[in-house]
Amino acid sequence: MLKEWVKEDRPSDEEIAERLEKARAQLALRQTAIKEKGLPVLVVLDGWGAAGKGSVLGRVIKGLDPRFFKVETLSQPTQEEIRRPFLYRYFVRIPKQGQFSFFDGSWMGEVTTHFLRGEIDEETYRLQITSIKRFERQLNDNGYLVVKYFFHIDEKTQRKRLEALEEDKNTRWRVSADDQWQNKHYKEALNVYDEYLETTNQFVAPWYFIDAENKKWSELQMTEILVASIDTALSNMESKQAAPMLQNVFPMKPVPRLSEIPLDKTLSDEDYKKELDQLQKRLKELHNELYRKKIPVIIAYEGWDAAGKGGNIKRVAAALDPRGYEVHPIASPEPAEKVRHYLWRFWNRLPKDGHIAIFDRTWYGRVMVERLEGFCTEQDWKRAYNEINEFEKELADWNAVIVKFWVQIDKDTQLARFTDRQNTPEKQWKITDEDWRNREKWDLYEEAVDEMLQKTSTKYAPWHVLESNDKKYARVKALKIIIKAIEKKLK
Repeated sequence: MLKEWVKEDRPSDEEIAERLEKARAQLALRQTAIKEKGLPVLVVLDGWGAAGKGSVLGRVIKGLDPRFFKVETLSQPTQEEIRRPFLYRYFVRIPKQGQFSFFDGSWMGEVTTHFLRGEIDEETYRLQITSIKRFERQLNDNGYLVVKYFFHIDEKTQRKRLEALEEDKNTRWRVSADDQWQNKHYKEALNVYDEYLETTNQFVAPWYFIDAENKKWSELQMTEILVASIDTALSNMESKQAAPMLQNVFPMKPVPRLSEIPLDKTLSDEDYKKELDQLQKRLKELHNELYRKKIPVIIAYEGWDAAGKGGNIKRVAAALDPRGYEVHPIASPEPAEKVRHYLWRFWNRLPKDGHIAIFDRTWYGRVMVERLEGFCTEQDWKRAYNEINEFEKELADWNAVIVKFWVQIDKDTQLARFTDRQNTPEKQWKITDEDWRNREKWDLYEEAVDEMLQKTSTKYAPWHVLESNDKKYARVKALKIIIKAIEKKLK
C-alpha cells in the first residue's frame, strides 16, 4: 500500500499559502461544530522518525481553542503501562464528546517497533493487529471519528534530517535510538509498515498518507483531510446511520436459563464456617503466587438486588492482601464517563498484572439497566454483546483470569430481604425506591439476563450462576470457582 502510493504534485508556494489560510479558518469553524454536535475526534499521527509530525501538528492546532483539544505524546509504554493490557494506555486517552485528541504516535508505532526489533513474535503481532482493528471499529461504531495519518519521507531525506538534528545540541535529544535503528533498517521497516497499513486500512478508519517533504505542504494536506473527514462524520450524525451488527465469532459455553436453575441448595453453619476458613486460606496463598507471576484477575458480580453480592464480595476480599486488590462499586456513570465510550470507565479500573479487581456491577449494565430503562438505543445494546465479548477477549489475551458471577435468587426471597431492610433501621440505607421499581420489572430483567448469559458466556470468560437463596452456599461456591480458575491459570 505504502510502496504503491503515488504522491500528489505539490502546488506552488502561493497556492499552498492561499489554501492554508482557507483550511485553517474552516478547521476553526469545525471545532465549534463538533463541540455543538458532541462529535469526539481522535487524530492519529504516525510515520517515519524525523518526518515532522510534531512540528506540523503544532501548526495545525495553532488556530484551535486549546480548551477543547488535548495532545498526547505516545512513544513506548512506561513501566506502569506495561503492566496493563495492550490497548489500555490508548483507550483511557480517548477524547470526550465534542473534543479533539491528537495522538503523536500510536498503537502502530508500538506494535511495529516491537515486531521489527524481535521483541514480540509473529503470533503476538497478528493478535495485536486484530485488537487494533476491533478498537478502531468500536470507536467508530460508538460515534467517534478516527483520522489516521502516516507521514512519509524517503530514506535519504530521513537520514539528512536526523543528522541535522544531531548536529545541534538543542535538538539532539529529539533523535531516539528507535529513529536511528529505523533509518539503518529502512527497507525492512518499509516492508512491515506497508503490510501493517494495508491490513489496518479499514473503511471506518482509513489511512491517509502525508507527503512530508515540506512542512507547509504537510500542514495543508493534514488540515484539508481533517476538515473533509469532520464534514463527513457530521453528515453521518445527521442521517443517523447505524453501525452494522456483527456476527459472534467467539466460542461459547452454554448456560441454563434462570428459571431452570434450582435454588434449594443450602449449607449448614458448621460446614460453612469450616469450608469458608479453608477456602480463604487457599485463596490467600494463591494471591501471593499471582503477584509473583504477574497474573491479573478480574472478578465481575452481577445479580438481583438483595441477592447477596456485597456479602459475597466481602468474603472474597477478606482472603486477599489489601495492597493487591481493589473493589469497584459501579453506579450510574459520572459526567466525565457519560461523554466517552461506555467501556472507558471500566478500562480505567483494570488492575495491574499481579493484582485483582472486583467489580460490584459491571459493563453488563449496557444490556440490562441501560437497555430496559432506555438509557441507550436498541442498536447500542444489541451491538454491545459483541463489543463486550471483544473487551473480555482483550483481557483473556492479556493472560487475565476472568470470573463472572450472576447471583441468583427468587422473587419471594428478594421480597423478604427488601422487607427486612426496610424494617431494620441499620439496613435501611440498602433499600431504595429504585430497588422497588426494578422489582416491578422482574420478568423483563429476567428475559434480558437470559439473553445476556446466552450471548456473552464465552469459553474464555464464562458465566457462573451462584444460587443465593442461601447466602452461605453462594459464598462458598464463589470461592471454589475463583480458586479453581486461578489454579488452572497457574498451571
